[in-house]
Amino acid sequence: MGIFEKFKSGFKKSASAFTTGLRDIVVKKEIDDKTLDKIEDYLVQSDVGIVSASEIREIISQTKIDPNKDLTEEINNILKNYIISIMEPLENIEFFKKKEKLNATLISGVNGVGKTTTIGKISKILKGNGNKVMLAASDTFRAAAIEQLENWANKVDVQITKSSQGSDPASVAYKAIEEALNNDFNQVLIDTAGRLQNKKNLMEEYKKIANVTKKIDPDAPHDVILVLDATSGQNVINQVEEFNKIIPITGLIMTKLDGTAKGGILLAVAKKYKLPIIALGLGEKEDDLQIFEAEKFAEAFTQIN
Repeated sequence: MGIFEKFKSGFKKSASAFTTGLRDIVVKKEIDDKTLDKIEDYLVQSDVGIVSASEIREIISQTKIDPNKDLTEEINNILKNYIISIMEPLENIEFFKKKEKLNATLISGVNGVGKTTTIGKISKILKGNGNKVMLAASDTFRAAAIEQLENWANKVDVQITKSSQGSDPASVAYKAIEEALNNDFNQVLIDTAGRLQNKKNLMEEYKKIANVTKKIDPDAPHDVILVLDATSGQNVINQVEEFNKIIPITGLIMTKLDGTAKGGILLAVAKKYKLPIIALGLGEKEDDLQIFEAEKFAEAFTQIN
């Protein structure tokens, strides 16, 4: 099974739930205002966001649809084209390419989104593209987090800088970047402790990690990736809002898209914040990270069969 087939398969729950719900609404041969209202409400319930739902409703109302065709398929095609128009400008495949000089990336997110697992998967792709990768175990609050990151480093065969549980997270990040510069590494991925966006002291600690990296390189961190959990629904909107206030986010990764029927939340985030989307997580295995491509996402979300 190729990565796109795996992606479509992983996203089946969202696609199936969405299409089934749409078929239940579109029961007539033509789309009247009442049906349009129902479609708009359904889009909102599917977490695509109020603005997107309203715009899609307007596009459907302005489109001449042949009543002899499958109306659900026609609406899905409209939705697919809309998703591509919004999300294609947010693709960022450059993130995974080989870097000529050191690129330090801060990986953030709340507890349970799959940050450490995502770092392992990113590492494999980066290494496969010829990058020399160093991991920084700056989640020093949990011993299990350090061990988990070390397991991933061993699994995908990349280096790791770590310290003991309870150590200063910023000092681990500093040490990792220093070691990377001294040994010609071109990628440093910094794991951080899971933070609730409403806990000021934890967010200040997160900010400190970023500030410490600047002591070595004023442009660091070069990337700040926020990992989001698709099963959290509308709560991810607030997470993006709060994390972006602390350190400007340069990219998003959404995980657990294989475990939710509401994958539309990514469209809502894309429409509201217009932040680059780096990749999508579809499982626990090391190959279950799909580099984001808008057309593939749109096809997977609107698949009929």
